[in-house]
Amino acid sequence: MKELINLIAKSLVDNPEQVVVNEIEGEKTTVIELRVAPEDMGKVIGREGKTARAMRTILNANAMKMKKRAVLEILE
Repeated sequence: MKELINLIAKSLVDNPEQVVVNEIEGEKTTVIELRVAPEDMGKVIGREGKTARAMRTILNANAMKMKKRAVLEILE
């Protein structure tokens, strides 16, 4: 799941070398933390949060295949 978010985020931003993705595994839930450069934050979130919502949908679909729950947090 970490690699999936990393790939999507790097394709969206202008500074792909500043994309940092951390995966925190729990018993049932996995938290994916995404950090990007401040000037790329708008590209990752998108207009009215549509890009972030789409990333979360893809992540949840992938997690459901593995019978887990995943949460995407976009950090500043």
